[in-house]
Amino acid sequence: MNPPASASFTRTSVAVVGAGPAGLTVANLLRAAGVDCVVLEAESREFIEQRPRAGFIEEWAVHALDRHGLAGRLLETAETQAQFEFRFDGRRHTFRTGELSGRRHFVYPQPLLVTDLVAAYVDEAGGDARFGVRDVRLHDIDGDRPAVSYTDPRTGARHHIACDVIAGCDGARGVTRAAIPAGRTVLTRYDHGVAWLALLAEAPPSAEGVVFGIHERGFGAHMARSPEVTRYYLQVPPGADADDWPHARVWDELQTRLAAAGTPPLTEGPLREKVVLDMHNYVVEPMAYGRLYLAGDAAHLVAPIAAKGMNLALNDALLLAEALIARHHGDDSGLAGYSDACLRRVWQYLEFSQWLSEVLHGASSGDRFRAGTATARLRRLLGSRAAAEAFAGLYLGEEADL
Repeated sequence: MNPPASASFTRTSVAVVGAGPAGLTVANLLRAAGVDCVVLEAESREFIEQRPRAGFIEEWAVHALDRHGLAGRLLETAETQAQFEFRFDGRRHTFRTGELSGRRHFVYPQPLLVTDLVAAYVDEAGGDARFGVRDVRLHDIDGDRPAVSYTDPRTGARHHIACDVIAGCDGARGVTRAAIPAGRTVLTRYDHGVAWLALLAEAPPSAEGVVFGIHERGFGAHMARSPEVTRYYLQVPPGADADDWPHARVWDELQTRLAAAGTPPLTEGPLREKVVLDMHNYVVEPMAYGRLYLAGDAAHLVAPIAAKGMNLALNDALLLAEALIARHHGDDSGLAGYSDACLRRVWQYLEFSQWLSEVLHGASSGDRFRAGTATARLRRLLGSRAAAEAFAGLYLGEEADL
């Protein structure tokens, strides 16, 4: 590819497209290992540091970030959770995941992690990150001269970055996956048939951690985020309009679906976010084409039913960075096996998410068979130590490869 004479032309080893947890983790690990890279992000730095996203990080992922010096503030400030509640049939049932698995969840919203990773890469390590770029295009991804080009929104100038490898970390709606020619990958999709109304309430938590409310009117959830903010979810019909859920209706449904004997009413407060999320998954196989390697939501989307999305993104990033560093030293075997290595964990987490979805949504499905089997699964979890231990291991994330 020969850029126009008027365009700027630079070269790097790895072009990282997307500055989410996956892209920034890859960039930080490459920078620390002396591998040149450039990060391109369509949004501003301020936007990605404030964008509401997931909040649970599995312990193995925290340990991995810590080994690379990227978990300082997380370890200092994040709360941990080692149990949650099921509420159904008007009763509460505490599930002690920490005792069963020896592990815990770290509660650390994605914007905080992104802020830390940007600071480590840009401010501390002097890494090259270009925010607010427009019209990003990939070139020659299956050839010997891959490149990424973009437009600078301030000057309108076109910039071309020649590279050896492209890391596609730009999410579900990004350009990297779309650059793969039709027929070269297989996209598998699964629709859970429900939607969740995601809510962020300016209200103190009404329980210590996570509460899953299983009710014939629909699923409801409570997730503590900070002393002043609580995340809630309400099951709604697919395609629902958030505007149809005013303040009073939201809180009435939450109070009903999360009610249990011996628990006080939820502490209500203003709702600063209301977004309808259709519960669906997809997987791209393989997660690579030519010199392009996908990571995070660019490669797979896991509905937030089991809080696995950010953890899978971090797993991809750690494996991809390790493989790219090995390639820099002449070993391509890690890149050759990258997709298969990632997909083992992806499929395991997808299966667990599907299983948990049936537990959470069966009661409101209108199907007696699904409702009955969901109740049977709950009873087995609460009555069998072996079943509870297996569930806790998957819920909190396995340390070893799956």
